[in-house]
Amino acid sequence: MTLLEVTHLKKTYTGIFSTQAVQALKDINFSVERGEFVSIMGESGSGKTSLLNILATLDTATAGEVMLEGKDLTQIKDSEISNFRRDYLGFVFQDFNLLDNFSMKDNILLPLVLSNTPITEMENRLMPIIQKLKIDGVINHYPYEVSGGQKQRAAVARALITNPKLLLADEPTGALDSKSSQSLLETFESINDVGQTIIMVTHSTRAAAYSNRVLFIQDGEVYHEIYRGEQTPDQFMDKISQALVVLANRGEQHE
Repeated sequence: MTLLEVTHLKKTYTGIFSTQAVQALKDINFSVERGEFVSIMGESGSGKTSLLNILATLDTATAGEVMLEGKDLTQIKDSEISNFRRDYLGFVFQDFNLLDNFSMKDNILLPLVLSNTPITEMENRLMPIIQKLKIDGVINHYPYEVSGGQKQRAAVARALITNPKLLLADEPTGALDSKSSQSLLETFESINDVGQTIIMVTHSTRAAAYSNRVLFIQDGEVYHEIYRGEQTPDQFMDKISQALVVLANRGEQHE
């Protein structure tokens, strides 16, 4: 069943002191099935960050549709945006976005506090998530007292605590060492295995290799995609790397 449908999406930026327009997204078309784990890859300036920001309702499209469970994200009123994000979306960012004056537990529970969730329900949701993410031992610590990997798993827990329809991740391994990155990617794989839909923007072939499908964006358009199938992450990483080489040359070696 299709969860997300993006159709003829366009985004044009015009500078404050310039009349020259920059087209970040020309004509983006793709869909995501419920329970998929999709990675988006592309060079700097390809449009992948603009796309993620529109999916996250952090930016507005110039034209086109973004349908999430039948709701057009491009038509949501400003007054409804906060509630929509909380009810439908979870976010994981490269720099964690944790509050240093809040404990790990309070950071994770913050979205539920903001939605006036009863304390009993908050505690019931918290324990399974922190145990699965293996951060139950540091839950009362502050972000500056724990490792980068533990911070990022807390950020994942905060994103999942609201039971989002769609988890959006922006370069989630970018600030992590290789061991912490591996642990986080295995976490993403495991939560996807139990049905969580994930869209991840990444420049890392290693990270993308844990997804089910990779979309490649160039010059504001989706111009190629590959599927993992039954391949291991190592096998899929080789396939992604080969695709990047071919696509970087615009397929000239096959002409």
